[in-house]
Amino acid sequence: MSNVPLYRAQLPQLRGVPMLADGGMETTLIFHDGLELPLFASFTLLESAAGKAALLRYFESYIEVARKHGAGLILESATWRANPDWAAQLGYDAEGLARIDREAIELLAGLRAEHADDVSPIVISGCVGPQGDGYSPAETMSSERAEAYHAPQIATFATTAADMVGAITMTYAEEAIGVTRAARAHEMPVAISFTVETDGCLPSGQSLGDAIAQVDRETAGGPEYYMINCAHPDHFEDALEAGSPWLERIRGVRANASRLSHAELDEATELDSGDADELAAAYARLQRRLPGFCVAGGCCGTDERHIDAIAGTWLPTMAGKAVR
Repeated sequence: MSNVPLYRAQLPQLRGVPMLADGGMETTLIFHDGLELPLFASFTLLESAAGKAALLRYFESYIEVARKHGAGLILESATWRANPDWAAQLGYDAEGLARIDREAIELLAGLRAEHADDVSPIVISGCVGPQGDGYSPAETMSSERAEAYHAPQIATFATTAADMVGAITMTYAEEAIGVTRAARAHEMPVAISFTVETDGCLPSGQSLGDAIAQVDRETAGGPEYYMINCAHPDHFEDALEAGSPWLERIRGVRANASRLSHAELDEATELDSGDADELAAAYARLQRRLPGFCVAGGCCGTDERHIDAIAGTWLPTMAGKAVR
């Protein structure tokens, strides 16, 4: 059963089941584990036994946090950079990318089977990253081109145990629209996670609310839900205006521990891990602003310590909330 999707027909987070997610995979592997990830591409670790062992240790640390707190867990595949533009620089062709995508999901499926008695539910998400930089949309695609660009990776995920597609660090609406259309064409549930700047807007300059409205409008409400990632809560909390209907579409947050801007993070030579307890308190505040918030993970600079602190502070705010 390890290679069969378990939750593709009904994701538990759509019923409000509290789910944890991992933190900043690449920053953890580079700065804490001392690994070399060319072009920030964690999928390259799948090419060696030692690399796979490092990924297993990484994911197992979050399985332990979820077990400790009695929460569900979303395992996001190490495929954020596994698209044609980035992978071509590392010598991968289309066949090589498809192999990597399958192996990334197989690794997670094995973990789910191994830990099924300890943590439930465990949802497997095939991670789709942006064509370009996750901080800046220097080059953009039309929604039609984005659909064609991301379709091969999503088509591969559809043949695996992946329960869903997670589009992480989307910087502009058109690429998110393309990913959504490709996912729907292959009958894959999809969550869109937007990167925001210190002003709470996307790197494209569009407001978060307008981006969500545009994607929903042009895909007939295609995403199962939206997330916010790669920014400190201080950067976007004020943009979550009470009463805005689009807030109900946001079910997840994967925030940075650092308050640095993306430009400052790009130039940083040391990891800014921020304050885990302070970040956890911010997640509890966000729960009051986001009625559907039930997926909590991290992004740049966060690790299992941050998710442990978030779980300890945020999960109690979920008590008594209706499961929808």
